[in-house]
Amino acid sequence: MNKRPPITVTTHDYERLEQMLRNPRYKNIPGIESLQDELDRANVVEPDELPENVIAINSMARFVDDCTSDQYEVTLVYPDKADGVSNISVLAPVGSALLGMSVGQSIPWQVPGRQKLHLRVLDVKSPD
Repeated sequence: MNKRPPITVTTHDYERLEQMLRNPRYKNIPGIESLQDELDRANVVEPDELPENVIAINSMARFVDDCTSDQYEVTLVYPDKADGVSNISVLAPVGSALLGMSVGQSIPWQVPGRQKLHLRVLDVKSPD
């Protein structure tokens, strides 16, 4: 994979995601190794230290796929809250790619069964 930008996640999200990744229920999800790779390289901070422009769980993110110019607005959630439309699971390939990114950052990302995406974050709204 090409160069990836630095990412930041909260201790709360990090710990919960690490627990999920150890759960056999999630071991066969396509791209799960990519999420583990992202967590392994993340800068982990306390929730009150996370900048407002960084995508965390329950953040709304507006982003563009620079390969197609398609724009999307989603809320990043844990799998039990995902609806596949406006609430996207952090375990989904695009959700894994967005976790911890901030406004202005971009990342190339391979989606299983599809061509590579190039996601760029346009806006982030922190959870209330």
